[in-house]
Amino acid sequence: MEPEPAIPAATLIVMQQAADGPPRILIVERARAMAFAGGAIVFPGGRIDPADRALAARFADPHAAAKVTAIRETIEESAVLAGLSGPIDPALGPVLQDALLAGTDFAELLSGHGLSLDLEALTPFARWMPAFKQARRFDTLFFIAQALPGDWPPRPQPGECQSAEWASAAALVERIDAGTDHAIFPTKRNLERLACFATVDQARADAAAHSLDTIIPWVEQRGGEPRVCIPDDRGYPVTSEPLATAFRA
Repeated sequence: MEPEPAIPAATLIVMQQAADGPPRILIVERARAMAFAGGAIVFPGGRIDPADRALAARFADPHAAAKVTAIRETIEESAVLAGLSGPIDPALGPVLQDALLAGTDFAELLSGHGLSLDLEALTPFARWMPAFKQARRFDTLFFIAQALPGDWPPRPQPGECQSAEWASAAALVERIDAGTDHAIFPTKRNLERLACFATVDQARADAAAHSLDTIIPWVEQRGGEPRVCIPDDRGYPVTSEPLATAFRA
């Protein structure tokens, strides 16, 4: 039997430049009851839906639909705004989040608040499609966006996210390694890569310097044990992990 086609999805890595250290990254912890990555820390994101494609049709950007999804899902899951222009204040975040969760059309919501999509603010970072035996497979585009000016306290989406926070990539990797947080394979690899950057501009430059070809991890024997591997030319400092820990670090 042929496997089900991968679900097109998008994720947004919102980066906030810190005055005294590396950028902080917006992360949410998924509710433990969620079918996919329950209890794991992830970047906000989700599947691309028809309304996102309709809103994106006015743009020439080949990744427009994925960018719209990434922006919308970030608002829904965290109340943090990114990739928008117009009269924006952090207090607007929860207002838009509540409206989206109540079913308001995203295009109408933006128009009603005098906001516009700024798709150029999102930089393609990577594309992942793990092809293991999960119940659902996702073909996910990851984007980087710099946080908008102001203080943006994230508010987790009720029922879907247990928590939301800003933290450095290095701190998140340390927590995963210590077992205090959990992450699926692509999330941990992306956090390790993000931990290499001292500024948001460095992250953007690194993204532009590497291929956006889809990363499909594979399993091979290395050193007498099966390891999950990815290509070694995509900017990732860690390119393999033992199979025993790869599905939930």
